[in-house]
Amino acid sequence: MRITEHPILPLSRGRRVTFSFEGRTLEGYEGEPIAAALHAAGVQVLHYSPVLHRPRGFFCANGRCSSCFMVVNGRANVRACVEPLVLGMTVQVQHGRQRLGGAPG
Repeated sequence: MRITEHPILPLSRGRRVTFSFEGRTLEGYEGEPIAAALHAAGVQVLHYSPVLHRPRGFFCANGRCSSCFMVVNGRANVRACVEPLVLGMTVQVQHGRQRLGGAPG
C-alpha cells in the first residue's frame, strides 16, 4: 500500500521509525505524513465525524479538510495528512471535534 516508484516525482525516504497507534507499534518513514504511514499499515479510519460519528479517512491529502484530524502526542485536531512522522510519536483516532487542550467540543 505504499508507492515505491513514480515516473515523474523523485521519491526519497527518511529512516525507518516506530510509532504508537491505538496502543500498537507500527513502522513508517521519518518525515512522511502520519496518514501515509497509517495507510501503508492498512489503517483506513483516522477520525470520526462530530455529529453523526461516521468514520473518516484519507481524503484531500493537503491539509484543507478535517477528515484526518487525529490526536498526536496528546494534541487534538492535528491534520495527519500533512504532519510529519517522528520516532516515538503516539497517534490516536479522534472522535469528533475537540477544543484546544483536548476537551470534547
